[in-house]
Amino acid sequence: MLKDRGVDVIFGIPGVHNQEMYRGIEEAGITHVLARHEQGAGFMADGYARATGKPGVAYVITGPGLTNIMTPMGQAYSDSVPMLVISSCLDETAAKKGQLHQMKDQRAAAETVCDWSEEARTAEAAYALIDKALTEFGTQRRRPKHIQVPIQRLETPAATFSMLSRQDGGFGTVRRLPQSGALDSGLTDLRRAKIRQIAGRILRSKRPIFVFGGGSVGAGGRFGPAVDVLKQTGAAAFLTYAGRGILPAQHPYCFGATLARPTSEAILRQSDCVVLVGTDLAEVDLWRPTAGHASDAIVVNTDTDTDVLIKEHPSSTHIQEDALRFLEGLSNVFAKWPAETRREPASEWTEDEIARMRTIWRAEVDAERPGIVPVCDSLRDCLPKGTMIYSDMTQFAYTAKEVWDMDRPGHWHHPTGFGTLGYATPAAIGGAVARKGKPTMAIIGDYGFHYTMQELGVAVELGLPLPIILWDNGKLKEIEESMVRAQIAPNAVVARNPDFCKLAEAFGAHAAAPQTLDEMQDTVRAAFNADGPTLIYLTPQISG
Repeated sequence: MLKDRGVDVIFGIPGVHNQEMYRGIEEAGITHVLARHEQGAGFMADGYARATGKPGVAYVITGPGLTNIMTPMGQAYSDSVPMLVISSCLDETAAKKGQLHQMKDQRAAAETVCDWSEEARTAEAAYALIDKALTEFGTQRRRPKHIQVPIQRLETPAATFSMLSRQDGGFGTVRRLPQSGALDSGLTDLRRAKIRQIAGRILRSKRPIFVFGGGSVGAGGRFGPAVDVLKQTGAAAFLTYAGRGILPAQHPYCFGATLARPTSEAILRQSDCVVLVGTDLAEVDLWRPTAGHASDAIVVNTDTDTDVLIKEHPSSTHIQEDALRFLEGLSNVFAKWPAETRREPASEWTEDEIARMRTIWRAEVDAERPGIVPVCDSLRDCLPKGTMIYSDMTQFAYTAKEVWDMDRPGHWHHPTGFGTLGYATPAAIGGAVARKGKPTMAIIGDYGFHYTMQELGVAVELGLPLPIILWDNGKLKEIEESMVRAQIAPNAVVARNPDFCKLAEAFGAHAAAPQTLDEMQDTVRAAFNADGPTLIYLTPQISG
């Protein structure tokens, strides 16, 4: 059934409770990737989903298998990643105690970190729940689901599932919108009227600002409607970390992914019209309580999630619409707007003031974490076009997200909301499995690498040409600096590290410790053509 619905890869670990889920898996034509820990399996499924747009599927056992994958499920929930976790469960828990892998309420535990968690007590229920999950991945906000099946049900013969037409690629494929130009005709009259109203507000404003988030990735690219709308209005723009690449690198009216800069609040306060596209401006986007725009500014929020739309603002306008459809509709209205009513110049923003602020903010980032910006620049310049990057909770990634302009959207993935350590290595493995023949890279810190280092064995086993950039500053430096700012004597921030290069070689991976930026570039280029993963060990002492 999963193969029929478009699933071609499953990440997981078999056990005595869920072994029946593996019966026939190869005959179905599905590839199973054996993780070294259920947390790794979950992050691999997450990375696969982010790379393909299809749901990542994971198999785990009862009890500890499920609890081990709950951290990846929480990360996927926070970052709106489609993941389907299927586990076994005990047949009876109320009247029978002391069983292997027993939990008080496994289903309820899973539900705390996913969209929903249900138990399928018949084969027909399992089929129906899988279809429900896959359908919702294409029609609602994409968040993880969990289905558990009792062990006896897994061992019982079942009726054949219903076949689906594969003309649409199955429920598990990316939701496809109409082609550009057909979008406006696909809008309802009410939404078309609302978009015209919003367009009028934008054109009447003196300093409009768009904020593009990860939910607008489908509207990005060098020739996407996000670019058209800025050109038509003279509006400025900010990007969230997940929104990088929606506008071309160094777009003259883009402030970049700099919302976390404290003085960005002053810039937003200058705007009389703020348009939020595909973002809810969460704490992890801003690192302050509010964006800071003026109380009398018009705020337009477009999102497919009603939870985001109900955020209150005195002058907010909400429209529940896909970002691509919304921006295409806006662009069509602007193109037809009477020329005699347009203001010249289109807005009061200037390229010079935007470039000046970007220069100031880049200098601030460099001063806060000295030495990392040049390494970021050098690493970016040696990557093949279209490289997909998975990063971890490390100072290198925190710096890069603010100064590294992406050349295309949806190609940098970070554990933004839940903020778990150990994400990058297994997630990049999942991405590399999905992107055979395309460049994929991981960026992780020394401490985070400890969480999931065992998954390096999976990359070796699969022969993935995966560069893993390991940034070793010898401690939990971000936490140490936070303790110092809080006037707490730094404690428990230093852990003994192994020789990471020897560790990687013990797994059968390649390893290198370049001492200069030129050596680093040569090593990274070679890693993309290697016969397996390469751990590239960097320290703050690397020289130019």
